[in-house]
Amino acid sequence: MDTNPYESDSLLHQYLVFHYAPADIQFPHDLSAQEAVGFPQKCVSIGLDADNIPNKKRALDIGCAVGRSTFELARTFAEVIGIDQSQAFVDAANELKLNGRHPATMHEEGSKARDLDLRLDEAIDRDKVSFRTGDAQVLPPDLGLFDAVLACNLICRLPQPRALLQRLPDLVKPGGQLFLTTPFTWMEKYTSREHWLGQDGQDSFEALKTGLDPDFSLERKFDLPFLIREHSRKFQYGVALASRWIRREP
Repeated sequence: MDTNPYESDSLLHQYLVFHYAPADIQFPHDLSAQEAVGFPQKCVSIGLDADNIPNKKRALDIGCAVGRSTFELARTFAEVIGIDQSQAFVDAANELKLNGRHPATMHEEGSKARDLDLRLDEAIDRDKVSFRTGDAQVLPPDLGLFDAVLACNLICRLPQPRALLQRLPDLVKPGGQLFLTTPFTWMEKYTSREHWLGQDGQDSFEALKTGLDPDFSLERKFDLPFLIREHSRKFQYGVALASRWIRREP
């Protein structure tokens, strides 16, 4: 018999906070739902400081999902590679590259749904973009160097997040930019507890900073909200901790 999830300690304490905690404790952010729309685009437009990237030849989007940030990078860079472990996501991104459009079904409620015809901005040169499947923890050795690398909302979904952190210095050119976001939603179904960044009460971002400090300088750190629609009356709202880093000279 399945265990009733409402008998778990985690949900008990979530509902205690839901019912009784003051508003500023329940939601300690000065942010709105509208500000969370357009997250993949903002990872490029806000995440990178394109004016201060020495060259704009190559960009890499690790954990690209269905590719919106990857396509946005093509507005600035001559060559862009998107990598994701999901073959279904990569197939969808490649259909968008080929046709500039992709159908989607949006859940409204119950059995009610709405069909959408989603289209890319025609100003984006899709020929600059390529997609491939790959594991962010074991990236191909022949990727080369990039002027900008994105890894958005990926770190806390990896079994071995430090494996990615250790590879990043070999991917970003000196003077190039690295942009990371993560809500630090550590879950043992994705990452066993001993591999979480931050142990024994340590702040996860401080552990991330320790992993990057030898090779990267932190330029900016800020909150970047995101919204994922489940149906017309339910949404996943998260606040990712975003950080922009500059690759130091070796």
